[in-house]
Amino acid sequence: MAAEGQTSHAPTAGEYIVHHLQHLQSGKQSSVVDFSVVNIDSVFYSILLGVIGCWLLWLAARKATSGVPGRFQAAVEMLVEMVDSQAKGIVHNAHSRKLVAPLALTVFVWIFMMNAMDLLPVDLLPHLWHVTQPIHGAPNYMRVVPTADLSITMGLSVSVLLICLYYNVKIKGLGGWVHELFSAPFGDKWFLYPVNFLMQIIEFVAKTVSHGMRLFGNMYAGELIFMLIALMGGAFALSFTGIALAIGHVIAGAVWAIFHILIITLQAFVFMMLTLVYVGQAHDAH
Repeated sequence: MAAEGQTSHAPTAGEYIVHHLQHLQSGKQSSVVDFSVVNIDSVFYSILLGVIGCWLLWLAARKATSGVPGRFQAAVEMLVEMVDSQAKGIVHNAHSRKLVAPLALTVFVWIFMMNAMDLLPVDLLPHLWHVTQPIHGAPNYMRVVPTADLSITMGLSVSVLLICLYYNVKIKGLGGWVHELFSAPFGDKWFLYPVNFLMQIIEFVAKTVSHGMRLFGNMYAGELIFMLIALMGGAFALSFTGIALAIGHVIAGAVWAIFHILIITLQAFVFMMLTLVYVGQAHDAH
């Protein structure tokens, strides 16, 4: 919104994209990293979708019958069986699977729903937020895809790391795990202890960073493509070029949305599988 006394003008393509990459934050927008600032939009939508996902799973469990299942129950049962079979093939401890399998199911459903927010029109929720502001002209910053926020994906990957550390201690004992930190992967020799420990720390850091960055990178790129497609529609004018861009906007948007359904599902599945793999590795002794 232009300031009073200034001539309003439509944003350029660069301004449009930069605007849509800004978060609704608890503090002042700044280019400096400030860990006291919270991305309110990412936190709100991630919690909301997590609650909705848990409610859907609870609803399926409550309405489950032993007879012929309905479509919703059949879909949830297929999903549960898929996750359970993957968990059995990776985590061989039956007692651990009582927690790990539901955890993997929750991870898949939660991340899928957060990814699916990318299928909403780019300007829909930010515009609704803008028009409900009591202060006219307040910035309508809002990003609705939590997994396109690095803080959310890294928070998820760090949570997986903490679970892995828990199972390392639980399965191997604190002494056994500490011994493994210094004796693997090159052998239980005193002169190899520093190298082994360094390699173990690098492995933990690399797995955690790649786990979160993979999901973030894919969803961030998908979000940018949707913005570029939206710009095609915004360039509509009563000319041959404008009409062609409008038609291209509709076709490109439909094609990318259909393809993106595969991407959001695949990324949720990959994150879930890596979670199972890392937890399974915590059960194995070197």
